[in-house]
Amino acid sequence: MYSIPVSSPAIRVSRTAATSQRSWVSRHWFFLFASVFGLWVWLPFLAPLFMHLGWIIPGRAVYFVYSFFCHQLPERSFFLFGPRLMYPLSQLQAAGANAGNMLLLRQFIGGPAMGWKVAWSDRMISFYTSIWIFAVLWHAFSRQKRPLPWWALVLILLPIVLDGGSHAVSDLAGIGQGFRDSNGWLAVLTSHALPASFYAGDAIGSFNSLMRLATGVLAGFGLVWFAFPYMEASFAES
Repeated sequence: MYSIPVSSPAIRVSRTAATSQRSWVSRHWFFLFASVFGLWVWLPFLAPLFMHLGWIIPGRAVYFVYSFFCHQLPERSFFLFGPRLMYPLSQLQAAGANAGNMLLLRQFIGGPAMGWKVAWSDRMISFYTSIWIFAVLWHAFSRQKRPLPWWALVLILLPIVLDGGSHAVSDLAGIGQGFRDSNGWLAVLTSHALPASFYAGDAIGSFNSLMRLATGVLAGFGLVWFAFPYMEASFAES
């Protein structure tokens, strides 16, 4: 039986091509990450734009795809092309949102009068967007070689776990009915020193809103500081 020698030109060309491809990926891995992950990060913002332009099918397609990755509750989402960036649950109910059923409530996307919600919540925006932004800043200005210790990453991720977990437990009592909706515990802890709007609800400037945004940004920063030095070293070796 005839076999191709190991040193044949065909084998050498194949190996050269494979090596060239690996070399290109090693040199451009961050560009690939920034492009693919950036598309994932910024695509939800196109949903309200599509709806505003009257492109209903692509707009609803974006909402549908991202509904598998986010609860999309409108009282915890940003609205574009309307008079307000966020709406309390009472105004959403007045506009037709069904607050008594979480599955129906998350399907509420807005309308021409109030604008259209972004395809994922404020927490997801702060988390995923901060990963992309911190990654770009790391690549452009830092390229820090020493990764964050794993125990420090755990501490940095703990706030988002506690905040998200307490929201999930609170929602079991019903949307607008849980302890995170009133935050009475925080009002007592601070002797009601802050305005009532700070304690209750999810509006911008409230405790809930600030915690979702802050913990998302903190978690994004920690993940970049931990993972990207390892990724840089791995691609440099290959």
